[in-house]
Amino acid sequence: MSTTSKLAAGAVAAAVGVTALTACGGGSGDGADRGGKDGGAKDKTVTLVAHDSFTASDEVLKQFTAKTGYTVEVLKSGDAGEAVNKAVLTKGAPQGDVFFGVDNTLLSRALDHDVFEPYEAKGLDRVRPGVRLDADKHRVTPVDYGDICVNYDKKYFADKKLAPPQTLDDLAKPAYKDLLVVENPERSSPGLGFLLGTVAAYGDADGGWQGYWKKLKDNGVKVVDSWEIAYNQEFSGSSGGKQAKAERPLVVSYASSPPAEVLYSDPQPSEAPTGVSTGTCFRQIEFAGLLKGAGNPDGGKALIDFLIGKEFQEDVPLNMFVHPVAEDAELPELFTKHGVVIDEPLTMAPDKIAANRDQWIQSWSSLVLQ
Repeated sequence: MSTTSKLAAGAVAAAVGVTALTACGGGSGDGADRGGKDGGAKDKTVTLVAHDSFTASDEVLKQFTAKTGYTVEVLKSGDAGEAVNKAVLTKGAPQGDVFFGVDNTLLSRALDHDVFEPYEAKGLDRVRPGVRLDADKHRVTPVDYGDICVNYDKKYFADKKLAPPQTLDDLAKPAYKDLLVVENPERSSPGLGFLLGTVAAYGDADGGWQGYWKKLKDNGVKVVDSWEIAYNQEFSGSSGGKQAKAERPLVVSYASSPPAEVLYSDPQPSEAPTGVSTGTCFRQIEFAGLLKGAGNPDGGKALIDFLIGKEFQEDVPLNMFVHPVAEDAELPELFTKHGVVIDEPLTMAPDKIAANRDQWIQSWSSLVLQ
C-alpha cells in the first residue's frame, strides 16, 4: 500500500511498520544473474521486484519452489512510488522478472510507460471482478486490496466521552480540532489515497475538495511525511505512539490496522485498541506484472500465477495486512474478529487519477503546507 502503503498501503505490513525481507534463495539482488539462455541454476531463480512493505512467509515461498522448481529472490526498491519510478527508468532492462506493488493510485504511470509484458494469469477467474482494472489487456494482475481509512484511539474517545468521527465531514467539526494527523500525499501512499478519497467525495465544483481541506487546516490537521511517523510517532492509539507519548488520537492508516495492533501486542488484547472511521475510506488495489525484458519470463509467469493462487492469497492477510483478491481465499480469525469490512469505499478510475494526480497534489501542497 501505498510512498506505499496500504498501503499503502496498501499497505499492510506497513500497517505496523514491518518491512522485513522474506525470500527463498540468495543472490546479489542486482539482476545480473537472473535467468537467461545459458541454462543451469540461473534459470531456476525468479526475481520479484517489490516495494519495501512486501512480506511473505518462508513456508509459502518454499511451496512455490516445490511446486514449480523456481526459487524466489525478492529485491526491495523503496516505497511504492520510488519502486515504480525505478521500474520506469529501467524499462526494457529491468532489475527483475516480476514487479509487485504498483497500486491504483500509481497504475497509470507504469502503464503509460509500457513497463509490463501482457500476461493473462492462470486462475484469474477466481479473482473478484471489481479489482481487475486492466482486465482487457492483462498488463497487470490484481493481488490484494485494502482500504485507507482514518483510525481512532478508542481509549481517548472513551475517556473524553466523545463519539469518534465516522465520516469525512465529522473530521472538520470543532469537536475534533487538533486531533487528526495525516501523511503528505506527495511522499506517502496512504496520504495520496486519503487525498483522492476527499476528491472523490467532494469533487472540484464550488470549492469542492479544496474547500474541505481548508476546513481541515483550520481545524488543526497535522501533516507529516510518512505513514511510519504518523502512525508510530504521532498517533496515540498505536503501540509505538503510546511509547512516544503521542497526542493525536486520529490518523490516516488502514482498515486492517486494528488486527495488526492485536497481533503485535504482548499480551494480545481481547479487543483491538483502535477503531476505524468507516465513512472515510478509499480503496487501494495492488498489482503484479511481468516486466518487459525479464531474464526469466517463464519463471515470472509461474510466479504471477502463484501470487493469485490459494496458498499465497491466504498468506497475505497476516503478512501484509491487506485482503486477498481471490474469492476462494479464507480470512484468518484475527481478521474476521478484529477487522472492519468496508462495504462502500470511495473509489476513482485510474485514468482520472492519471489526468489529475500531479495537479491535485500541487494544489494540495499550496493550500495546506503554506
